[in-house]
Amino acid sequence: MMSRLLPAIMRLLPAAVLVGIVALRIVDPPVLQQVRNLTFDVYQRLSPRDIGGADALVQIVDIDNESLQRLGQWPWPRTTIATLLDKLYGNGALLAAFDIVFAEPDRLSPGRVLAAFPDTPQIAELREKLKALPDTDAALQAAMARGRTIGGFVLTHDKSADLPKSPAGFAHAGYDPKPFLFAFSGMTRNLPQFETSFVGYGALNWLPDRDQIVRTVPVLMRVGATLYPSLSSEILRVAQGASTYLIRTSAASGETTFGSQTGITAVKVGNAVIPTDRNGRLTIHFAPRNTQRYIPAWRIIAGQVPRARIQNRIFLIGTSAAGLTDLRATPLQAGVPGVEVHAQAIEQVIAGKFLTRPDYADGLEITVIVLIGLIIVFLFPRIGAVWGLAAFLPLIALVFGGGWYAFAAHGWLYDSAYPGLAILLVLLITTLMTYLITERQRNRVRSAFGMYLSPALVRRLADDPTRLQLGGEVREMSVLFSDVRGFTGISERFDAAGLTAFMNTYLTAMTEAVLDRNGTVDKYIGDAIMAFWNAPLDDANHARHACGCALAMIERLETLNDELKIPRAEGEDAAPRLAIGIGINTGQCSVGNFGSRQRFDYSVLGDEVNLASRLEGLCRQYDVPVIVSESTASHVLDHALLELDRVVVKGKSRAVSILTVLGDPAHAESQVFGDLKAAHDAMLAAYRARDWDTAEQAIDRCQSLAAGRLAGLYDLYRRRIADFRATPPPADWDGVFVAREK
Repeated sequence: MMSRLLPAIMRLLPAAVLVGIVALRIVDPPVLQQVRNLTFDVYQRLSPRDIGGADALVQIVDIDNESLQRLGQWPWPRTTIATLLDKLYGNGALLAAFDIVFAEPDRLSPGRVLAAFPDTPQIAELREKLKALPDTDAALQAAMARGRTIGGFVLTHDKSADLPKSPAGFAHAGYDPKPFLFAFSGMTRNLPQFETSFVGYGALNWLPDRDQIVRTVPVLMRVGATLYPSLSSEILRVAQGASTYLIRTSAASGETTFGSQTGITAVKVGNAVIPTDRNGRLTIHFAPRNTQRYIPAWRIIAGQVPRARIQNRIFLIGTSAAGLTDLRATPLQAGVPGVEVHAQAIEQVIAGKFLTRPDYADGLEITVIVLIGLIIVFLFPRIGAVWGLAAFLPLIALVFGGGWYAFAAHGWLYDSAYPGLAILLVLLITTLMTYLITERQRNRVRSAFGMYLSPALVRRLADDPTRLQLGGEVREMSVLFSDVRGFTGISERFDAAGLTAFMNTYLTAMTEAVLDRNGTVDKYIGDAIMAFWNAPLDDANHARHACGCALAMIERLETLNDELKIPRAEGEDAAPRLAIGIGINTGQCSVGNFGSRQRFDYSVLGDEVNLASRLEGLCRQYDVPVIVSESTASHVLDHALLELDRVVVKGKSRAVSILTVLGDPAHAESQVFGDLKAAHDAMLAAYRARDWDTAEQAIDRCQSLAAGRLAGLYDLYRRRIADFRATPPPADWDGVFVAREK
């Protein structure tokens, strides 16, 4: 039972693997999301975005290591930062945004610098003098107010009671976007006095993926029900003079949701429409870091930067100093300043070139897996491993190439890694199962035919098991029966062990003659052998091979008679010699697996098989070793053939011509055979014409030419002629002999 179920299980395994792959993709666990992210990272490394340098609209004021060496450790006095802002605005900067939070008063402000000193009269006097000096926070606040300054804050999960109102208005098209935005409980904000001088403020939060790589920046986030923009979003809004963010969800006009709420699709900031994922995040198409757009803070404060480098530019103030821990990992680099991420997000929106993952991407990727996977599962086993790999490996390459083309040409994020690897896995599993099934079929073929066919035929069938059609089929075949003459008497001369050894030696030699000529041994029936040609493999020369086999069996029998030791009976001068009769017929037969569900044999059936058996039986009457039918003879006309008679065999009503094969085509061309055939044909003609005298004269010549080889045959015709002289045949006699025995 299990052996019958195993092939079905093996064929279903690729389909089961495909179902599992699709189910895993539908669930989409974090590990698959990570694979997808890494695929998109590869795309970005292959085709990064172009970036501007010193001429770019967005520039970075860098609090770098050299600035810290020149101006002192961080935090700097707020007057230093105020000077920085004055230099920017004084040279025509469009706006300045801080990637820094000023959450506490300046400890270096004159009024606070002595707070940590002991309360002595001298210190108290010094405090009074310092109070008269300007407050550094006030100086920075004033500097912020002299231009368009944007502040930053950090959203946290610590609950805050006092939150600033949103810097701009928010509207949405479609359903409420709040459930899809990243939510926080509080924030670390700037001092309220600074907030009054800001023209806008945004979140500095970066939301890396599980591998801590920044691939997206949130356009909007929320604390409770209050929405806040990111720093890059706010810079875009202020730069355009816009007052409101418009949020589009998948239920908005022009969007297709098929009744489901799939999230946010875009955020409009002024004239810029930013496509987002469902959670309101912009996917950044990163560019390699270009240090030409970084201006060290000390150089601006020192007045060493030309006005043309500052005028009409947007400035982000941040740090690249390693000690200030504001480095981020991106798909292109292991560590870039966090301010770089904001800058690249702004530039991408200004350029209007985005990376987008359509809402239908998941469904499309799953559909690709299902369609190609099903084609592989059902078509691959039918076309074979070589053609299957030739057809499907380019298809898998097309899946990978299609994802890359979509990215490079259109900025579309289609995952090619999981579909490609999934299809490849299905292909490999299907290939393995096909191979195992094929090997199982080959082993069955080897097991079923290894004892009946020549090794070459077994190898050919094993290489192509489809050539073995189970069940029955009708085809022209040549069938051979052979039998040992007087076997019963011979077998009585042996004991059981001796008879077994004798038969094994005899059958081995005869079987080799069959297998050497690509024949199939159907069965052994005692000393009899049944064989056939042209199945299970095609054999266009099946009749020639069958006749060649008969001649080889006769030749090997001569050798066996010298080797076999048949015991002599009492009174015999010499041991008897083996003699065999062989009958061969060619015609339409049914061949295939016949039997029951419990046991079956690969065999051949039909009237033509029965005729071959009858011909073998006639060998005793005509005293010749081989008799072939006229059908077989028509395929081997170049052999040494002699017609024996026209016979109606037992169980038949139609007369057939029977012939014997005396040799191969070389023998047929010999003078000896030519003379014999002429005399023999003359004998038959006279016999059928009732010219008994001429027939007998021809028999005399035939016997002299045959040198005793066909003595029994010609003695048979002498007896028939004698009988016909005594009792003439009827007037309608046509020379046909009716066989009464099998």
